[in-house]
Amino acid sequence: MNLSVSGHHVTVTPAIRRYVGAKIGRIIRHFDHVTEAHVILSVNKLLHKAEVTVHVRGKDIHCECEKDDLYAAIDLLADKLDRQVLKYKDRRIRARTPARRRAAKKGVLKS
Repeated sequence: MNLSVSGHHVTVTPAIRRYVGAKIGRIIRHFDHVTEAHVILSVNKLLHKAEVTVHVRGKDIHCECEKDDLYAAIDLLADKLDRQVLKYKDRRIRARTPARRRAAKKGVLKS
């Protein structure tokens, strides 16, 4: 996965880059078809904003979070991205599995 981290009105230090890499890298444990991720960190007067665009096969996933602290914003962003990736993965699996087979797994249909 290619990860690019850029900052607006903030200097991206190696420590911040490592922290973002560790947090965004968590999504690979759920879905390994991520080709690249682009993270933008910005600072306004009172709020720190973190946004990410993740390119997966067939879709681009985008999310953003604002918080008082930059590290807290990155944590929220990682959690939100994790949920979105799991939702996308579930949709892909449901599209491949026929409805009759899903119903049989749940016990609705008896063979």
